[in-house]
Amino acid sequence: MTYKTTYQAAQSVATTIEQHFAAQLSDARQASFQKLAPAPSATNIEKLIDTAFWASLQREEGHVIKISLALLPPEVTEQPVLFQQRLPLTASVLTKLAPGVERPGIHIGVWQENDELYIWGTTRTIPSLSFVVDVSEPGLLVIKHRRLDGFGKYANVAVLKGDQIKIVDEQSAALEDCPGFLTSLLGFRTPFTDIAANVLVQLAVSMRAHKRGGSLLVVPSDTENWEKSIIKPMLYSIAPSLTGLAQLVQHEDEEKAKGTWQEALKREVDAVAGLTAIDGATIISDNYNLLAFGAKIGRASGSKPVDEMIVTEPIVGNTEKQLHPAQNGGSRHLSVAQFVHDQRDALGLVASQDGRFTIFSWSPCKQMVHAHLIDSLLL
Repeated sequence: MTYKTTYQAAQSVATTIEQHFAAQLSDARQASFQKLAPAPSATNIEKLIDTAFWASLQREEGHVIKISLALLPPEVTEQPVLFQQRLPLTASVLTKLAPGVERPGIHIGVWQENDELYIWGTTRTIPSLSFVVDVSEPGLLVIKHRRLDGFGKYANVAVLKGDQIKIVDEQSAALEDCPGFLTSLLGFRTPFTDIAANVLVQLAVSMRAHKRGGSLLVVPSDTENWEKSIIKPMLYSIAPSLTGLAQLVQHEDEEKAKGTWQEALKREVDAVAGLTAIDGATIISDNYNLLAFGAKIGRASGSKPVDEMIVTEPIVGNTEKQLHPAQNGGSRHLSVAQFVHDQRDALGLVASQDGRFTIFSWSPCKQMVHAHLIDSLLL
């Protein structure tokens, strides 16, 4: 019996995603990377997305479905949990399994035999460039893969929400004004080894996760000019600066040798990101010392109000816009845009309560603030 997909977006993106993974795997093999995932076919991509989508609309005992599906055979994983009997890949089966596999890091393993997909079990370890479908909320699917070096957040390839399709544009990484850690999020063909960029990515993910909204300012460590854009007194100024996160970054090799570095990094990242939920901006130096939180941003003396900025999203087909900051968000966005306009060697990260996430940086090419909308990369 021939499987027929009914979710139109699955049909629309399958070939594009197949080509993406084929290119990634080809580049990785040429670079002599080992232990790579098998290439997914457009047919299997379409089937998996279709089934995941209809499962996402189900509820199990009143709870929404949150699962991760990995398309790969069990023999390429480590210590998989194998079901004695294979299960059919259907929305109803995924719905029943969901409560036991919704914790982060657990993937439902899916593979094929005789042109049919089946569920073979679960795994916590998958090879690089494994095709993964993440069901984040009803009707929202994120197509992603494990990075070549296996470190950090998975790289997003596409985001599907109902009939809305967003294909991540990796060419955005070539922009001259692209901040370093945005380049790391987009740079699919390079390992994610830049620890400095990785820390900022983890901070962005953690800020978004607390769902309270927040602002994080990253300022140069060799100057105090940024204080000209902060209203005094700073009620929650830190003196001396807190160095927990900075120490982990500076002594990366030593901490990794202890075997608990990733856990320690997550703990320190979550501690800093948690402070962004407090009204006002959290401020860290570019070497990750915590300087203040709850800080009120003000326009620097002699500076003009920011009245226009560039807005882009690293999505295929997206076009650059020039907007007033107030058209892109509320007071938090406006104040951070003003800060970056006045302190052009700083970065501003803003999380909205609805999940939107923006990086503000200064564009030396356009001579104005550049707002990068990146929530599609953080899902």
